[in-house]
Amino acid sequence: MTTPVEKEIIQEAAEVVIPVDITTEEVAIAEPTAKVQMVRSGGRGAIRGRSPRGGGRSRAPRERGEFEQVTIDARRVARVMAGGRRFNFSLVVVIGDKKGRVGVGLGKGIDTALAIDKAVRDAKRRLITVLRTKSGSIPHQVRTKYASSAVEIIPSKGRGLVAGSAVRTVLDLAGVTDVVTKIHTRSKNKLTIARATVEALAKLRSS
Repeated sequence: MTTPVEKEIIQEAAEVVIPVDITTEEVAIAEPTAKVQMVRSGGRGAIRGRSPRGGGRSRAPRERGEFEQVTIDARRVARVMAGGRRFNFSLVVVIGDKKGRVGVGLGKGIDTALAIDKAVRDAKRRLITVLRTKSGSIPHQVRTKYASSAVEIIPSKGRGLVAGSAVRTVLDLAGVTDVVTKIHTRSKNKLTIARATVEALAKLRSS
């Protein structure tokens, strides 16, 4: 235990204040260090005295294309070669202006950008114009089969667009609404479903 004498010594030591003298040289050394810390707290631009990146220049807005495009399927295909496997990409793209024109294209390439360009060009070659009513629906019921996919489109006033899978993408980009659709096969191939939908729309005739 601490004796009374030791307690008095501890209290006296705590009350003693030791004066500290700072020389002018120490102040001169400490002052620029503080300035550097203040400048660094302002960020990268404050240290070098530069304006933010870009120099105040603004980019011109990108012009919007005539067609909107949606990629509905993308696959990586491997081919075994003498030196190993070589990979290609296969993409299915749907384009449309939502005013009655729509097309489906398939593109293959060594990278996705090249495959998309090919798919868009293929879709533009396959463009069709959809016959629509004033409300955006179709004039009559239609059903068609393409490869392993069979699609039926039924006009339904006031229902909006009731569809799924690739059928919805094609009808949306074609600007078709107030229809109900049904896929009558178990096929999940989005390319054949999309092309079956396009063929169904191409069969429409004015009543």
